[in-house]
Amino acid sequence: MDFKDVLKGNKRAIARAMSLIEDEDPQGLSILRALHKHTGKAHIVGITGAPGVGKSTLVYRMAKALRKRGERVGIVAVDPSSPFTGGALLGDRIRMMGIATDPEVFIRSMGTRGCLGGLARKTYEIAKVLDAWGADTILVETVGTGQAEVDVVQAVQTCIVILVSGLGDEVQTFKAGIMEIGDIFVVNKADRGGADRLVLEVQAMLELGQVHGKWEPPIIKTIATEDSGVEELIDGMKKHYETAKEIGILGHKCIERAMLDIEDIVRDRMMAGLLTPGKKHLMKELCKKVADKKMDPYEAAEKVLCE
Repeated sequence: MDFKDVLKGNKRAIARAMSLIEDEDPQGLSILRALHKHTGKAHIVGITGAPGVGKSTLVYRMAKALRKRGERVGIVAVDPSSPFTGGALLGDRIRMMGIATDPEVFIRSMGTRGCLGGLARKTYEIAKVLDAWGADTILVETVGTGQAEVDVVQAVQTCIVILVSGLGDEVQTFKAGIMEIGDIFVVNKADRGGADRLVLEVQAMLELGQVHGKWEPPIIKTIATEDSGVEELIDGMKKHYETAKEIGILGHKCIERAMLDIEDIVRDRMMAGLLTPGKKHLMKELCKKVADKKMDPYEAAEKVLCE
């Protein structure tokens, strides 16, 4: 297929390109390389938080609000894959049926396929395709995350952390990883009891942390099911994007992301070289020796690398 079809907005071509990329097909790599110089214009926003906080509903409402502002919107929704079958429900598309047919919205659901960290392995590459398509804003919804699942911050420019009261408020706010990645904090389902107390707890934790530099993360209360607070959230994320550009955060992030991309490619190429038939046979022999205590794993690794 021709990468130019992606640039022209052919949705069938876009979906095909994404599938090739997810499947690690050589043609997918060629498409990514061709699209690279056409990326870098979209505002990529991560939406993360524990299961049950209302991420999908909020993403849906945010997309509708962005469309009202005339923006082209891309959505990458990541769902957990089954550890037994490898399949995923991909239910976010069902929740977003109200915008699924909008020609200026593209929704891509992805299974994690065993990856930890809240994202699928090719999430960033899929976002690149949407960027090249011409999306103004790309919303990346993670699976339900815990304190260690913070990969989203490496793939986005603005990270929104969603919390709700009643899910163990104190525990939520003390999860250091989550607190450190948030550029904006949202207390969703704000009509529930304890929302105001949760806002105060988050504010106290942010004041103790002091990890956000010149940007002070706002705490916004929303009721996604009623569209309450959504416009304020959109304004907050736009303000963060402009501030990050002005003070140089985006440029720094772009370089960091390039470093991660290069490291991943080098690592993948090295692993591919280790999986040749000859190397596999050697690996089996070495694994047997390590298991029998005839060789330590460090010596075995050196032998694999030197062969």
